[in-house]
Amino acid sequence: MLGLARRFLFEDSARLLASLGGIVFAVVLVLVQVGIYSGFVRSSTLLIEESRADLWIASREMLYMEITLPISYSWVAKAKAVEGVASAEPLIIRSIVWKNAKGLLDYGRVVGFDPAGTLLRIDAHPSGDLALVAKPHAFAVDAAQLREMGVDGIGAQGTIRSRPASLVALTHDTQPMISPTFFYTSLRNAVAWSPIMIDEFVRDPFLSAFDPNSPLQFILVGVKPGSDVERVRAALERALPDSRALTRQEMMDVTRRYWIKRTSIGFILGLVALLGVFVGIVVVAQILYASVNEHLRDYGTLKALGIPDRSIYGSIVMQAVMLALLGFFPGLLASLGVSAFARSAQGLLILITPALAAEVLVLTVAMCVIAGLFAVRRATTVDPVIVFKA
Repeated sequence: MLGLARRFLFEDSARLLASLGGIVFAVVLVLVQVGIYSGFVRSSTLLIEESRADLWIASREMLYMEITLPISYSWVAKAKAVEGVASAEPLIIRSIVWKNAKGLLDYGRVVGFDPAGTLLRIDAHPSGDLALVAKPHAFAVDAAQLREMGVDGIGAQGTIRSRPASLVALTHDTQPMISPTFFYTSLRNAVAWSPIMIDEFVRDPFLSAFDPNSPLQFILVGVKPGSDVERVRAALERALPDSRALTRQEMMDVTRRYWIKRTSIGFILGLVALLGVFVGIVVVAQILYASVNEHLRDYGTLKALGIPDRSIYGSIVMQAVMLALLGFFPGLLASLGVSAFARSAQGLLILITPALAAEVLVLTVAMCVIAGLFAVRRATTVDPVIVFKA
């Protein structure tokens, strides 16, 4: 039956190409949409994922990484005093508006951290020197955001809240897909550029010390080797009322859960991927049904010879599986090409992993087999008498 399935499938090259085109389209649509969804979910937690902190301290009311209430800078010293804490570093995330030299505006988030610290690694291989963000008015951004900011690269000048701002380094793969531009800089620069600090540091925002009640968004905590993370977490929450101490994985889960459950992005991308599967099923079903109709006499002959229905069923399923395999691999190559183009042109992360490719391969085979089921009944119910008709 394998030989028969192969002959029926390949005898009409035009029909075969049409069928493969539909399958390739469905595979590309599913892979790219699911890849965008996976890339989006991963990109939403890039800052957390790249940190080396064992615990993140935040306000108890935190919704996710970019929506939280401020906590006091004085908590940093309190956190360091907790037994089992090796280091504690403040982190500021606030909204800003960038204005380039030509007056073009870009909405962004200023991410203020300690450039000399060890708990937040922005990029292991930046373009330029990330340590320079410690200088007054200096910042770094992801290279994919240059077009949004209206600048060409390192050395670009602009203003943030009427204060000068200079681009000194470029990072790579550090920009969340759905978020505004992230401006990575020192704590002092972040404080000077943040609207919440309008009345503070009026003398010299780059030289004055932090006020003990200055607001932060997070405190990153490194736990001493050998210390129990859960005990340190409990001790921190006792020492810092109204706080939450989350592990890095928990912070990622909270942020991803927000984007998945509180927004319609996942539903939209899933709906488009489902549409791709539907298109593939319809195209393959039509092709296989047409093939069965053209070979009704052949199937009638097989039934007249006593060939059981399960063998005829197996022949059509084999055609469906061969169609799936022939269409999947070109679709995979096309999807990888789309992913590479999107990443180079827009910095868009379309995450197509081997696991995802394997899952879509299984889905493609299932899709084609389901389509084949629509044609099976026509073949198994054919009357053998048709062979003797003129």
